[in-house]
Amino acid sequence: MNILFAGTPQPSAKILRALCNEASLNVVGVITKPDKAQKRGNKIERSPVCIEAIRQKLNVFKPDCLNNQELRKSIEALNIDYIVVAAYGKILPKWLLEFPNIMPINIHYSLLPKYRGASPIQSSLLNNDSKSGITFMKMSEGLDDGDCIEQYEIDIENNHNKITLENDLCDLSISKILGILHGVKNHKYDLIKQDDRAASYCSKIEKSDSLVNFTETANQIYNKFKAYYEWPGVSFKHKNTLIKIKDMYLANDNDIDLLGKEIFLSKHGLYIKTSSKTIVITYLQFPNKNIISASDAFNSYKDFFNG
Repeated sequence: MNILFAGTPQPSAKILRALCNEASLNVVGVITKPDKAQKRGNKIERSPVCIEAIRQKLNVFKPDCLNNQELRKSIEALNIDYIVVAAYGKILPKWLLEFPNIMPINIHYSLLPKYRGASPIQSSLLNNDSKSGITFMKMSEGLDDGDCIEQYEIDIENNHNKITLENDLCDLSISKILGILHGVKNHKYDLIKQDDRAASYCSKIEKSDSLVNFTETANQIYNKFKAYYEWPGVSFKHKNTLIKIKDMYLANDNDIDLLGKEIFLSKHGLYIKTSSKTIVITYLQFPNKNIISASDAFNSYKDFFNG
C-alpha cells in the first residue's frame, strides 16, 4: 500500500516513522509545513516531520499553498493508495482528497464530533474531561467533519498534561493504524456520519492565552497549566513583571496560612490565593532568567513577593 503522509509536529514524526517500519506499507512522499527562519543566528528550523522524512530518504514537499500547480504535478506523478494526515495544520484541497486510489484518512486527537479544530488535546485538558481518544476519519473538504472509520478511547489521568496525553494518543494511533489501513483496503469497515448538532470546535492556541488571572478558580489555572504545558506555558504578572509558572500544585487550604496576604513566598513554594483555593508554585522563571525553585526564589526574591 502506497502512502502519502502529511504532518508537522513531533508526534506526527513518530507516526511517520512507524509507517516506514511496516513491511506492508510504502511511504512514497511527505507533505509538511515550510521551514521557518529562527530569530537568532539566521538558522532554518525544519519541522519534526521534515527531519524524519529526510532521515527516511523520502520525497518531501513543503508548500506554502496546496493549490500549487508544481506540487500538483509532483503528487500526480505518484501512485498513492492512501493519504494519511496527522496534525498537518492545513485543510487539504478537493483535488488532493480525490487523488488516492483508496481513501484520504485523518488521525484526529479527539472523539469526534467533539473538538473539531486545531487544539483538541488542550481543550480536553482545559475542560477537565475524564476521557479523550482518537478518531480515524475519511477526510472531507470541511473542518474535521468527515465520516468516522473508527474511534478509540482512553482515560485522562490527573497527571496528564499536553505532552504526556499527546504521546499516549500518538502511541494509540500507531498501535491501531495498520489494522485500519488493511481493514479499509479489504472493505472491512463502516463509515459513520458525524452528528453535526453535537459538534464542538476549538481554535488555535495563541501566546496571549498563557496569562492567568487569579480571579479564576484554582482548578481553571491548574487546567491551563496542564493544557499549555508545552506551549505557550502559563504566566502571571506581579509588580508589572511577567513571571512564568514552571511547576505547581493545588494546596489543601486547611493547611495554609498566608498571614492575611494574597501572595506569599516561602522556601516550600509561592502561595497565591485564587477565587477558590490556593495554588502553590514550586518552580518559576523571571524574564530572561533561568528556571528556579521556590527555595532559590526565597533567597533572591523574598522582598519582591512578601514586601
